[in-house]
Amino acid sequence: MADYFEYLPVTIAINESLSSKVRLAGYLLCGIIMPAAWDAASLTFQNSIDDTNFANIYDSAGAEKTVTAAAARHIMLDPSEFAGIGMIKVRSGTSGAAANQTAARTIYLVVRPA
Repeated sequence: MADYFEYLPVTIAINESLSSKVRLAGYLLCGIIMPAAWDAASLTFQNSIDDTNFANIYDSAGAEKTVTAAAARHIMLDPSEFAGIGMIKVRSGTSGAAANQTAARTIYLVVRPA
């Protein structure tokens, strides 16, 4: 029997703050597995409907969707907060205060079928 969850890697390159993109269409994001090494920063996100142009993700109150993160953590997320996301990027820091990572960091997005 196949696992119910899948793990999609996204990488933030050295001296960068924004990850590669990953397709979430057909999946719900329900967790994040952080790498063993991480330069202190929260996580924020971008979405795209055309795989080219990305926009920052905000909640219904107008606040940038922010997740508190640290090294070697499995962070649980409410999948309903990410429903409708087609293509996603993960940012180290916020749109107003991005935090470059001092080495390449691979983060795993824990997803389940929608």
